[in-house]
Amino acid sequence: MLEPGWRWSNDVKPIARTRSCEAPHFQCHVSGHLAIRMDDGTEIVAGPGGITSLPSGHDAWVVGDEPAVVVDWFGASNYAKTR
Repeated sequence: MLEPGWRWSNDVKPIARTRSCEAPHFQCHVSGHLAIRMDDGTEIVAGPGGITSLPSGHDAWVVGDEPAVVVDWFGASNYAKTR
């Protein structure tokens, strides 16, 4: 669960020490909304019932006042680990 106000570039980047998230993700979005911006500038907002397949190279943040609940089947095992 990602709380309102959470943003990868603010909350995880200092831990990961990478320009953007390098973990690929395959996710089902259960509730709330998550905005995702790829390094090439492509941007989407995923919401309940959505499925996303993200390659390395993105930022993400919670949109609105509701927590974003996401089931991540791929990529989360190395999430936010230091190098």
